[in-house]
Amino acid sequence: MMNFFYMYSWAKDEIELAHLEQRHLLNDANGQNYVLTTTNVDVNRSPFVKIKLSILCEAETLAEIVTFAEQMVYDEATFRVLSLNNVALGEEPKHAFTQRQEAERTLGNVIAGEPDLKHPQCTFGIVFVEGLWRFGRVEKADAIWLAHQVKPHSYSTALNTRMARALVNIAAPQPQGLRVIDPCCGIGTVLVEALSMDIPILGRDMNWFVAQGSRKNIAHFGYEGTVELGPIEDVTEHYDVAIIDMPYDLFTSASHEEQLAIVVEARRIADRVAFVAIESMHDMFDTAGFTVLDEARVTKGNSSFSRLLYVCE
Repeated sequence: MMNFFYMYSWAKDEIELAHLEQRHLLNDANGQNYVLTTTNVDVNRSPFVKIKLSILCEAETLAEIVTFAEQMVYDEATFRVLSLNNVALGEEPKHAFTQRQEAERTLGNVIAGEPDLKHPQCTFGIVFVEGLWRFGRVEKADAIWLAHQVKPHSYSTALNTRMARALVNIAAPQPQGLRVIDPCCGIGTVLVEALSMDIPILGRDMNWFVAQGSRKNIAHFGYEGTVELGPIEDVTEHYDVAIIDMPYDLFTSASHEEQLAIVVEARRIADRVAFVAIESMHDMFDTAGFTVLDEARVTKGNSSFSRLLYVCE
């Protein structure tokens, strides 16, 4: 049995980013707006996950789910049942309101406890996808990253919070015990997202102004993190993961030779690196001895500006 069902939602220009995150965070390469997996991650990790269903039972018929629900024991006093077929899920079309309501009522009538549609202590979910009914506990994402969109210090070319959060998940899907560094951290967008997920990360930047801005942004959101001043060349310790948004803006622009030097240094200090760039870097990766495991292109709205994301080892 697949233990978890995740519902995804993304903007049109974020589809490649969302799929890239799915492949690394949830080990799923189907590219659908949902994921069925045995991988358990916090519902608030991904900026694209809206609902997580921890599956308790799956069956070919709703009647079998009803039989399970009749015998189910849980701790909370009040509950509600929510149909998750309110949108098309891959090849499974959206279910009509009456069909969803019937499934909710059928289950609600047999679950022990007091129904509460507005403020339930527990929400159960029912979904039909890939030929099976699946029933379990629902968790809705809080979209923590939304609070990070407005920072005391920022600039127009910085990564947006959704991309930064997804980038952390792509680079360090299982962060327990990993040593993570952002050696070109800028104003700290990646640092804030990592720290908000309780992922320890060291920040570093060679520009005093932006390093200060990064420290202030971290403190503004109530997190504790370290931002060192200095170039990547001065990093002496080794890390499991590095996340690098290649310098190209007004504060810390870099020539092709300088960018190549950063890539070479990244190969020296980290086993796995997630890069963000505005032009192809395959020649640099070849020179540095990196293997590109995965990549995606993210376009900014309707503009011609796009970013390239690479996962390298």
